[in-house]
Amino acid sequence: MKMATSTTRGTVVLIGAVLLAVSASAAAASSMLLATDDSGLSVNFHAASCPQLERIVRSAVQAARNVNVQVTAGLLRIFFHDCLPEGCDASILLEPELSTGPNQSLQKNAVDLIEAIRAQVHAACGPTVSCADIIALATRDAVALAGGPNFAMPQGRTDSLEGADDVSMLPGPDSDVGSLLTLFNSRALSDPADLVALSGGHTVGKASCGFIRNNDAFSQSLIKQCKASPSKKQSLDTITPDVFDNKYFVALKARHGVFVSDQGLADHPRTSAIVTTFAANQTAFFAQFARSFVKMGSIPGPAGEIRRNCFRPNRRVISLDMDAGSFGAVADE
Repeated sequence: MKMATSTTRGTVVLIGAVLLAVSASAAAASSMLLATDDSGLSVNFHAASCPQLERIVRSAVQAARNVNVQVTAGLLRIFFHDCLPEGCDASILLEPELSTGPNQSLQKNAVDLIEAIRAQVHAACGPTVSCADIIALATRDAVALAGGPNFAMPQGRTDSLEGADDVSMLPGPDSDVGSLLTLFNSRALSDPADLVALSGGHTVGKASCGFIRNNDAFSQSLIKQCKASPSKKQSLDTITPDVFDNKYFVALKARHGVFVSDQGLADHPRTSAIVTTFAANQTAFFAQFARSFVKMGSIPGPAGEIRRNCFRPNRRVISLDMDAGSFGAVADE
């Protein structure tokens, strides 16, 4: 770990810098010990180190949903955008990745919620839980609280030391299903049911009018409504937009998909039958969503650390504290 240097301010500063160096070295060693991959994930990973974890996360997500139910969609998008490029490692919360391409429109209150939960968890348990684990747990809970499935989520991820270099693989609303299947296959999500089930997260999503497909009477009617209220967002589930259920698939069967990528699922030979099954059987959708969500959440990121601030790697936290002369504040680094 590289450390920033500071100007000598006398004996007190020198002693503080020495203590900080020792602390930083311990942090580096700790990070190496904490490094893990998907095979090291476990639903009981934090059972001893932070038994309050699940309660703290769910309570915070419930409070956030009481203010804005759309936080569920916001968390789902953060989770997907974090895991697809380079694994589930909370790199999405670091610059420049956070401000790159489609990540610029991530829901700010959902982004801020992750750090707020991290602060609560670390206050209760110390720095034992990663921001990546918090993203996974908070998203899982947001889905359940919106009416979706409740399932065990493996834990034990670490946080990356830097943002992902390339977010170009993140799919857009006009992506064709063939390209999406290829992308998901490259991320160990080779079953077409993974793509269909995870696309079902759009049951609580909204989009700006400019992303609506424009190739039939239904989509053209949506565009007409948008022109009357350009700032209003369009629900991707036109039946029950605030509930996590299977009505998104019912809408696709009625050819009421909003995105090209959505409606394409009902037409592609490798996905159309799955859409039909999910539209008819919510239990089947929920079971597959849980399996696919856990699979996506198990895409390994690079070996990392437990960030003390979700928006900065620990070396940056140490540097800022050195500049402020707050040596005691980083004693656990």
